[in-house]
Parts: sequence; structure tokens; C-alpha cells
Amino acid sequence: MKRTIASLLMASAFSLAAFQAGAADKVALQLKWVTQSQFAGYYVAKDKGFYEEEGLDVEIKPGGPDIAPAQVIAGGGADVIVDWMPSALATREKGVPLVNIAQPFKKSGMMLTCLKESGVKGPEDFKGKTLGVWFFGNEYPFLSWMSHLKIPTDGGPDGVTVLKQGFNVDPLIQKQAACISTMTYNEYWQVIDAGIKPDDLVTFKYEDQGVATLEDGLYVLEDKLKDPAFKEKMVKFVRASMKGWKWAEENPDAAADIVLENDATGAQTEAHQKRMMGEVAKLTAGSNGALDEADYKRTVASLLAGGSDPVISKEPEGAWTHAVTDEALK
Repeated sequence: MKRTIASLLMASAFSLAAFQAGAADKVALQLKWVTQSQFAGYYVAKDKGFYEEEGLDVEIKPGGPDIAPAQVIAGGGADVIVDWMPSALATREKGVPLVNIAQPFKKSGMMLTCLKESGVKGPEDFKGKTLGVWFFGNEYPFLSWMSHLKIPTDGGPDGVTVLKQGFNVDPLIQKQAACISTMTYNEYWQVIDAGIKPDDLVTFKYEDQGVATLEDGLYVLEDKLKDPAFKEKMVKFVRASMKGWKWAEENPDAAADIVLENDATGAQTEAHQKRMMGEVAKLTAGSNGALDEADYKRTVASLLAGGSDPVISKEPEGAWTHAVTDEALK
């Protein structure tokens, strides 16, 4: 049977599409936490075809309480990860050579949220109190802050008792702790949704305390950057990702909807994700993706000022580069 011109054209089109799909460079991105608006820029970039325009096939891998991004990338399970700089620098010092290639988040969203009834009015009132702290690398900013305040973290009337906080707000709701770790875009609002009024809370933003450290940067393994093909792939990835972030800033509700469409667990609510995206947009605003060296130095100085037990013991070398963003922002 003779094939018609139309059928031949259709077959050619399918073949071209298959070739293009096969030719796309694969990138595995490991998130620091579960699917939520904290990572909206990446989901937007994928949904809007920004990665596809760059010839990339990006797999976004959600995180969780048992997933450490640095371990994932060290084991070959990701090409690039989202991590906080304190965790990344501590990991680098321990032998996993992570390098910051881009910094979509300009500001920190971390804070301590305290019950007013606990008597905490200022940082000087932390002494003798129990404070909820996240671990798995998230404890470093807190420990650095306590070091700045010269407050021991081993309990006692002149120190603080550290409660290893799960990724929830139960210790505050159940009054097991005077203060807990929260993010401006997430757990703080969980406290409010639990029925506690803002007037019944006292909050301390790390930004306001002068000890804020960089969060949600993009990191790769140092050796990988020596490969020109990998570096070019990261240039394309960062360029598309920042396009996604700026779109999300300008369209927060629509960005939150895209996040919800990608939440396989169905655990997130529309109201919470839209509120989260509005708060996250405040943290990414002002960033074009390039790491601000002054912000980096501030973070390092904070981490080094840890008294007898600093987060990092020496000034890092080679822990960040503009090589990727210089190309991506052209």
C-alpha cells in the first residue's frame, strides 16, 4: 500500500519530535523539602516550557524529612540541589565539595516564633527557656545566633534547652517550648491557622537580628563544573529557572496553582500555597540569580563566629562561582 504524502509528513513530524525529546539534556534537581511554593520557580519553569526552550528535560525531585540533598548529590542522585548555605558550607568542609552556582533567594525567611505568655520579649529573655530547633543542617543558623548572644545551648538558667523540633509547630501549640523555628512563608502561618493570634506571639526574624544566612541556593559538585558540557547545561538551567522565578513573583496565585498541580501527595491547600507564594516572592525579589558576594561574606562571618564550636572552622575556598550566572544573565 502506498503511503500518502500526509502520512509521510506526519511520520516525519513524529520522528522529529522523538529526536528532539531524546536530544534534550536531562537534569535532576533535588529540592530541600516537599513540593510547595518555596520552590515555585522551578515548577513554573517546567510548566511554562522554559526548560524545554533551553533544550532541557528537568526532573524535579521533592525532598522530605528523611532526604538530605547533599547526600543525594554525593551519591549521584541529582545534578543540582537546593540547599541552605550554612548546611552546604558545613558539608563542604566535611568533604563533599558543593559549590553555589546561583542564589535565587536574596533574603532569609527564618525566624523564631515565641508565645508572649512565656515572658520572652527580647533575645535576652531566651535564657532558661526551651527553644524548638530544626536539625538536619537547619540548626546551623540558630547555633550561630546563640553564639553571637553568648548563650549556651546545653540548658541551665543561663543557657537554653534545645528541643529537637520536628517539621511541625506542635511544640508551641502544646506549650512544650517557649519558642520554635518557623519560616515567614510556612510554619508561622501554621501557628496562626492553629488558632493563636498574632498579638499573642513575639517573632524574631534572623534578618532583623543581623545573623541571617543565605537560604535556597543552587549547588553542584565542584568537579562537575570542570566539564564544559555540564557547565553549559547549568547555564541553561539557571537561566530558565530564574525566568520561572520572575514569572512566579509577578503571578503569585497562578504560580501557586502550578505548584498544587505538581503536588502528588495532595497534602497542600490552595489558601496556604497562595499565601506562601506571596511571602516567598518577598525573599526572591531583588535577585537576578547571581550570588551577592557581600551576602556570602556575611553568611561566612556569621558561621565562623561560633566560639568554641563554630559551624565552619575556616574561611571556605572555592565554595561559590559566578561562572554560571555570568553566562546565564547575558
